[in-house]
Amino acid sequence: MAGGGLVYGPISSYSRVRILHLVQTRSDRTIGELCDATGLHANTVREHLQRLIEGGYVIAATERRTTRGRPRTLYSAATGAPGASSPVARDKVAEAARRGDLMRRMLDEDDSDLGREATYQLDALVEHLEESGFEPVLDEQALTLELSPCPHAASRPEHRPTLCQVHLGLMQGVLTQAGGPLVAECVLAASRTEDCTVQLRLAAPAA
Repeated sequence: MAGGGLVYGPISSYSRVRILHLVQTRSDRTIGELCDATGLHANTVREHLQRLIEGGYVIAATERRTTRGRPRTLYSAATGAPGASSPVARDKVAEAARRGDLMRRMLDEDDSDLGREATYQLDALVEHLEESGFEPVLDEQALTLELSPCPHAASRPEHRPTLCQVHLGLMQGVLTQAGGPLVAECVLAASRTEDCTVQLRLAAPAA
């Protein structure tokens, strides 16, 4: 198990997972909304948000007001889409591609059979997963990522659906930020809690 079973990165704390889930399901959240939804103190929410911003998973914007009053800070998930891109995430993707190119030159390997853009997407995704405590194994033919044993296997059962949904959203954000044909489709059903396989797919080209 990667990191001796430890979970790193944005989903190392379930309180942080709850905040991520909220901003993934609706953008432009305020501190007050996040406090009400999680029951956490405002200072604790701010600390979690700062960690998420520093990791490239959340972006902050100042509210545009048409009336008098101090504008609030609004928080959204960094999905990689136009207007929802984090500079930290952009730098991570660029660095992952640079390291991937260097490794391929050292090993005298070509890009993935899926193409150059997909290769860079996979570079970024694998680095994200390793940073989060996983040991991903890619099957390019089946377009699956094997993440077993899942570092979250010991989590409370009622937390697992949210954990899976949040991490799938994070993976999709990485793929979108990298730009290319691959999307994270779903986490496949498993009979054992420690098993985790993510299904990728090639998006249909735009008409």
